[in-house]
Amino acid sequence: MAGKSHTTETVGFIGLGLMGHGMAKNLVDKGYPLSIFARKASDATVDLQQRGAVLRASALDVAQASSVVFLCVTGSKDVEALVRGPQGLKAGLRPGSVVVDCSTSDPVSTQALQAELQAVGVHLVDAPLSRTPKEAWAGTLDTMVGAEPAVFARVEPLLQTFAGRIVHLGGPGTGHRMKLINNFVSLGYAALYAEALTLAQAVGVTPQMFDAVIRGGRMDNLFYQTFMEYTLRGDKEAHKFTLTNAFKDLRYLESMADDAAVANPMGNAVKNAFGLAVQSGGPQTMVPMLPELVAALSGVDLAPKAPKESP
Repeated sequence: MAGKSHTTETVGFIGLGLMGHGMAKNLVDKGYPLSIFARKASDATVDLQQRGAVLRASALDVAQASSVVFLCVTGSKDVEALVRGPQGLKAGLRPGSVVVDCSTSDPVSTQALQAELQAVGVHLVDAPLSRTPKEAWAGTLDTMVGAEPAVFARVEPLLQTFAGRIVHLGGPGTGHRMKLINNFVSLGYAALYAEALTLAQAVGVTPQMFDAVIRGGRMDNLFYQTFMEYTLRGDKEAHKFTLTNAFKDLRYLESMADDAAVANPMGNAVKNAFGLAVQSGGPQTMVPMLPELVAALSGVDLAPKAPKESP
C-alpha cells in the first residue's frame, strides 16, 4: 500500500516495462499520488493498482490528473507519440506542469519537444537512467538530469524515490546528450570485449582464462562483471538490456554527432557491430550475448559451455 502523501505534486507514469515498473512502485510506495497508463494490462499494472495507483484510460487522462508526468519508454518516437496528438500529454497538461523523460531519447527530438511544451507553459526535464531493473526496484538507479534549476529543485524529491545518484548536468537536453555518450562508452566496451573474446578463443585462450586475467585487474569494472555472466555461466538475466535498444541508442549517437558536425568513426564501428548482431540474434537478445554472435561471424564458438539452468 502507498505511504502517507507528503507532497502537493500529483504524479503520472507511462512506460511500465523492466525499468518503469520499479520506478513507479517506488513513487507510489513513498507517498506520491500516482496515475498510470498502459496500452494493455500486465502484472505491472495489477501490482501498481494494488499499491494504490490509479489506472487511466489514456495519456490525456494521465496529463489531466497530474502535475508531473514521468515517461520511461523505448525512445523518441514513443515519446513524441505520447506528447502530441488529441489524446496526448500536451493536450491535457496545465501550464506549470512538468514532463520528465527518463527514456534514452534523441537530443534533437528532445530539443524540439522542449520548445513545443514551453510554448504552452509546460516544462520538459530529461532524466535518462543508468544501471538495471534490479536497481530500479531497489530505488538505487543513477540518473543524469537536464533541467532549469528551479524545475530541477521541484522534481528532485521525486527522482530521489527511485535514484540513489542524481547528477544535474545543465539545461533541458543535457541529460539525453550525456546518456548517449555514457552508452557509447559502455557499449563500446561490449563491442571490444566481444571482439577480444572472439580472438582469444580462436587462438586458444578460453573465456575462463581471459576472465582470470581481467577480473580484479585494472581493466575490470562493474559493466564487465555483469556483461561476462552470459559468456561464463550462460546467465541471460544478469544484464537486462536488449541488442535492439543498444542499436537504437547508437543510431541516436550518430544523429547527435552528425548534428554537431563531429566525426564519430568509433561510434559507427560499434553501431555496426550491434547492427550485425541484431540481425543474427533477434530483437530480444540481450547485450551480454554479443560475444557469441560476433564470434559466430568468424566461425568461432563462444556459446556458454555450461548454461545456467532455469529454476
